[in-house]
Amino acid sequence: MSIPVDLKRLASVLLDYPEGYLLTASADGAVKAVSVGPVAAEGHLILQPSTGSTANLDANPKATLLFPPPAPRGFTLLVDGTAEAAVDRIRFTPASAILHRPARHADGRPVPESVSGCGNDCRNV
Repeated sequence: MSIPVDLKRLASVLLDYPEGYLLTASADGAVKAVSVGPVAAEGHLILQPSTGSTANLDANPKATLLFPPPAPRGFTLLVDGTAEAAVDRIRFTPASAILHRPARHADGRPVPESVSGCGNDCRNV
């Protein structure tokens, strides 16, 4: 089950997902995951840089942010986009975002209230 997240609402959805992982890939395809706590700023997400992520982004600017469910059987937030690294920060530009969980976890935590139009997996509490 995947529920699209309107990028205009991503900053509010991130309030339920304060910590996640930046996934980048090197030129040879090796994936690196680093823990991040993004800050929303003017349509971008600002992240702390790491040496490996910076090197990967120089070779391949495509990246994904993965935020595990805040509760068991909840939704994982996945944000795809591009990123550019500077000395003091990584600026991530979201292209798409979804809330995802396997259908077998539908008895878990409902979709966050910050997401609207979430289809048949929504439950009023």
